[in-house]
Amino acid sequence: MNQITLGLQSIIVDYGMKFALALALLVVGLFVIKFTIKLIEKNIQGKFERTLTGFLMSITRAVLLILLFISIASTIGIEVTSFVAVLGAASFAVGFALQGSLSNFAGGVLLLMFRPFTAGDTIEVAGHKGKVHEIQILYTIIITFDNKKIMIPNSNISSSSITNFSAMDKRRVDLNFGIGYDDDFHKAIAILKDLAAKHQLILDEPEPIIRVAEHAGSSVNIDCKVWVKAPDYWTVYYDLHEEVKDAFDEANIGIPYPQLDVHFDKETKLC
Repeated sequence: MNQITLGLQSIIVDYGMKFALALALLVVGLFVIKFTIKLIEKNIQGKFERTLTGFLMSITRAVLLILLFISIASTIGIEVTSFVAVLGAASFAVGFALQGSLSNFAGGVLLLMFRPFTAGDTIEVAGHKGKVHEIQILYTIIITFDNKKIMIPNSNISSSSITNFSAMDKRRVDLNFGIGYDDDFHKAIAILKDLAAKHQLILDEPEPIIRVAEHAGSSVNIDCKVWVKAPDYWTVYYDLHEEVKDAFDEANIGIPYPQLDVHFDKETKLC
């Protein structure tokens, strides 16, 4: 009986020490991984694009965590070769079950290879529009204009059409203004040209296009197409809407709005 008790005590002490050591290794290992990631990120900051940096950090973190858990398993007494074999089989099973995640990973690799956008670009993809914050292993994070964080699976992005509003240095602001048929469209065009020439953010080249575009049902529509530097797009867009309204009001040029005229026949009797 004493031998059994001593044997149990020995086993408990032995495994207790191993588990205590494993727990200590886990705590220290997580701290070291966090410190290492920050150190690597600090050293490569500026040497690579933010997009690639974030992706590499995600992969590095995953690899270090796997190595940590292998070390913990070895400390407990699990043979590393057996553990790796089990891990490989488990990885195959998990990979089969998580095919979507693997496709997201492949999508992330494609995004880094072909680089349709980089961190900081304004894009529209998969029904969402915003600024690219980071490309991770499985997801791309964008911040919308109203400051919402959206995580889009990389597989969705790699298989969708992508509009990159930041890819080119210049963008064209396309506006359309309607005036009444009784108003002088030559005068309206002259006002628009003057406003475009005076605005400091509107480029001289390519030259603005300001022409009558359509004789609509209740208005003569004038196209106003001006070129700006990409970051100035929305500033010019809103400025012109405000300035044109003020200028048209001052020149007594009306901006038509939908209305309905009702005519009564005098001979018709209302019941």
